[in-house]
Amino acid sequence: MTVRESVLDAIGYTPLVRLRRLGEGLRPTIYAKLEFQNIGGSVKDRAALSMIRAAEQEGLLSPGGTVVEGTSGNTGIGLALVAAHLGYRSVVFAPAATATEKIRLLRAYGAEVHLVGDYVPRSHPGHLANRAAAFAAGTPGAWLARQYDNPANPAAHEASTGPEIWRDTAGGITHFVASVGTGGTISGTAKFLKKASSGAVQVVAADPDHSVYGGGDGGAKYVEGAGHALHPESLEDVWPEAFDTVLVDRYIRITDRDSILTARRAAREEGLLIGGTSGTALAAALRLAEELDESHTVVVIIPDSGRNYLSTYFDDEWLTSAGFSDPAEPALSVGSLLPGPAAGVPILPAGLTVGEAIQELVRRGADCSLPAFLALDRGTSFGAVHPREVSAAVTLRSLAAAVESNPRAAFSPAAQQGEPFASVGIGTAVADLAQHPGQLLAVLVDGRIAATARQPFAGPDRSQEPAASRGII
Repeated sequence: MTVRESVLDAIGYTPLVRLRRLGEGLRPTIYAKLEFQNIGGSVKDRAALSMIRAAEQEGLLSPGGTVVEGTSGNTGIGLALVAAHLGYRSVVFAPAATATEKIRLLRAYGAEVHLVGDYVPRSHPGHLANRAAAFAAGTPGAWLARQYDNPANPAAHEASTGPEIWRDTAGGITHFVASVGTGGTISGTAKFLKKASSGAVQVVAADPDHSVYGGGDGGAKYVEGAGHALHPESLEDVWPEAFDTVLVDRYIRITDRDSILTARRAAREEGLLIGGTSGTALAAALRLAEELDESHTVVVIIPDSGRNYLSTYFDDEWLTSAGFSDPAEPALSVGSLLPGPAAGVPILPAGLTVGEAIQELVRRGADCSLPAFLALDRGTSFGAVHPREVSAAVTLRSLAAAVESNPRAAFSPAAQQGEPFASVGIGTAVADLAQHPGQLLAVLVDGRIAATARQPFAGPDRSQEPAASRGII
């Protein structure tokens, strides 16, 4: 039995596990490096320990000090557990959308958690990175981890993750796959593997479909911890200093749907309960393996466990509500109320005035009573958007009524005329719509708004009436 002198010594040395069922029919050997077996449950334990030790050595963190960071969860958990063991206070600023399980873990380790509305420009004072920096600056003895720009982040993986993979594959690895968040894991590991193999190991970055890293539009996503979202009002697109893009040979873009469903497959086919970011990396590894032969060995990083996402990715109700699952009874689902695939949901720039919005909706021939969505402007007039990017739902009827009652309203922001709306997955049962009487509905397919509707009824089941009589498109 291996004996460790402290929990900090239990960080690292994670196993490689061959994927036999998921890899069935694929020619290369595929190994998953199970980083959720770190003591804090994720790959971020390595970076957390490395950054705190470096701060101590540099005199930036002293006994009685406070560890501060803005994080989507896993780095915060790693910092909190290391801080707890070493006697430091920990304060974490996390996005409000962070999985409930992660927030509870942070608090279990004694961290003080501040939830922040995260989808604002990087320059906004309310951005979680700026909130964390302001708190650290105003707190005596505080040290800000700055995981995105801290060289001790990738250094942890150059010193441990890379050597472990090289040793455990006996130098046989040919392809390394990892997701990119801060860039520390992929950069540090790749740096070692490139050097050890004289450049032969190919490094593949698995990236959420909307992430800017792999060429996406920077839109909001459902997979926590991976990718790079970009608020369209950002003054500049700042990439992490911890991410060395030169080391990446290729990006493979993975949709939220493929990430989530691959994570679920891993649990049910391999007995591996993994998170959404792990699903992103695994989906990319499997796609890559389709191109390779028996001479190749693929190693994919599995950053964390699915235990952190039991209320989301592994919850059937959540999956349905976000539009990621097919309906159990198609004839009784929201999808059955739609005449066909949406030709284009009216998406308008959030900054339009009432008058401008009216002109645009008239030009598009919009239905008077059905909603258009005022959303962050990514340069498209139509398209599917994440509900988090929507500032308001308006109708041509309500906008026109506002101008009729007060002509000066034409020059006011259209968002001021917004109505409450609810998001429902396309597989949601019609019977469940009774909880939204008269409300505007955003119908989600794979997490994004693909159709619009209004729910005018409550009480008796009217699911057999013609769709037109129910005011649903």
